[in-house]
Amino acid sequence: MPFTFSKEDRLCSRRLIDSLYANGHRIMVFPYSLQWHEEPSLEVPCQVLIVAPKRRFHNAVDRNRVKRLTRECYRHLKPQFFATLQEKGIHITLALVYIHNEILSYEKLYQKTEKALTELTKAITNETSVKPTR
Repeated sequence: MPFTFSKEDRLCSRRLIDSLYANGHRIMVFPYSLQWHEEPSLEVPCQVLIVAPKRRFHNAVDRNRVKRLTRECYRHLKPQFFATLQEKGIHITLALVYIHNEILSYEKLYQKTEKALTELTKAITNETSVKPTR
């Protein structure tokens, strides 16, 4: 699988985003809050929404930098994450919300993103221990 982040991998549908936040599960893995929801109608294993809140980063330059770094980390970790989801036959929508007040370096952010996706995989496989947020 190529290291790409194509249009099909991005969560753009307003209906899916509303469903994600209304019915999804949440886990916190610093510096991210991961909101996910199983969505069997998707064609790809996972569609991702990357969020850098204006409340934490007032300047658009900072928000764009955080989102760019997060996209790059996710792009490199996507093949192994997709392989795990395909193996289990799961299709999800995912929101990666950056909750730290400072912008981490790429190396640290890569490690944190890898840890977040690992924890997410554990949570998906053990869905009974994660309670829906409302």
